[in-house]
Amino acid sequence: MTRIARGSLALFACLSLLAGCSGVIPSSAQTLPPPVQPPAGPTAPPSTGNASLPYQIPGSQALPPVQGTAIMAGNNPEKAIGQPLRRGIDVAQLPISDSDAAEALRGFILSCPTLTVRADASGLTRPEDWRGVCNAANGWSQNDARRFFTQNFETLQIGDGAAFATGYFEPEIAGSREQRSGYNVPIYGRPNDLIDVDLGQFNSELSGKRVRGKVSGSNLVLYDDRAAIESGTLRGRAPIIAWAADPIEFFFLQVQGSGRLRGPDGSIMRIGYASQNGRDYTGIGKLMRDRGLLAPGQASMQGIVSWLRANPVEGRAIMNENKSFVFFSELTGPGPLGALGYPVVARTSIATDPNYITMGAPVFLSLDRAEPNGLWVAQDTGGAIKGTNRFDTFWGAGEEAAVIAGGMSARGLALQLVPRGTFDRLRASRP
Repeated sequence: MTRIARGSLALFACLSLLAGCSGVIPSSAQTLPPPVQPPAGPTAPPSTGNASLPYQIPGSQALPPVQGTAIMAGNNPEKAIGQPLRRGIDVAQLPISDSDAAEALRGFILSCPTLTVRADASGLTRPEDWRGVCNAANGWSQNDARRFFTQNFETLQIGDGAAFATGYFEPEIAGSREQRSGYNVPIYGRPNDLIDVDLGQFNSELSGKRVRGKVSGSNLVLYDDRAAIESGTLRGRAPIIAWAADPIEFFFLQVQGSGRLRGPDGSIMRIGYASQNGRDYTGIGKLMRDRGLLAPGQASMQGIVSWLRANPVEGRAIMNENKSFVFFSELTGPGPLGALGYPVVARTSIATDPNYITMGAPVFLSLDRAEPNGLWVAQDTGGAIKGTNRFDTFWGAGEEAAVIAGGMSARGLALQLVPRGTFDRLRASRP
């Protein structure tokens, strides 16, 4: 399909997340044609799962929420350790294919350098819990990956296990390294005056919590919001790494957190998440629906984009209600990069809330859509991915990835895989 259609398809996937949710450009000047309205298709494939929950996996029993004895909830509901915890089904009984296990093992090995040294914000595991498992992983044959998981892990249900999953991918939009006619939307790198503060250094009860801002006099204050940045307040304070052609397409690329800029000659510049202004994310799709701006039948990708283009002043104001603004850096190696600093892998990497799921740990999903079911590795986070058992599945780049990610909205059961013995240790440590 044409490059413009691929860009439009990228918008389709981004828009599905709005209620929720990372070559050398030519030097010859060329005016980009006006953005076309998104085409009618293709659309996301229909779910191949059972409409009832949890998802009925072919050839196996559906995975129900775990019954039986639970570790009682702790006193910190904002972390997994504060939720009721149950030992889940034995890993050997999970319907994990050999190929799924092999991909997950490769992803898990990438996570090990972090798992073995980094404090787990969820409170579920300790670095020492992972060292033996990671040592075993490094010498394990990919051809026998399923046995690696069955021998070294047990499953843990966090809370009621009820999961909700969306999808993300790497979109592609028109862009240029240099400002020129038709390319006038600045893509900023990390500002020079953006400050990150680890609150856990000041209060142990705030461990794992961070804020971003800037210094004004002797105070740390909120950083510029989207409206201020788009009015030009970052001039001289942040590098401009490239220029986008269309502000609406760039807005949705920020929702994804990474993407590709395609020049008029088809050459590619890849950009990835470098930082964010510290402001809360707001999904504009929900705002538009709640305000009745979309007529019946218009609450689709085509309807939302058409409304924004037909109402540029009001559309810009609505986009500015999402005060969050993402800063980028150029990616020259594998990518896009996840929150652990490693490239995320299509159909293997998943974004989670690190307060509830151990970053770097395997996660098994049993949902009412077939595509995301199976074993994933928690290697990324997202501004809209908050709460217990909330996930965002990564599907890579290209047309198929855009279609699957754009239609992804699945519910069912989630189980985190933890090293054997973790459940008993947690039970013994809690009154």
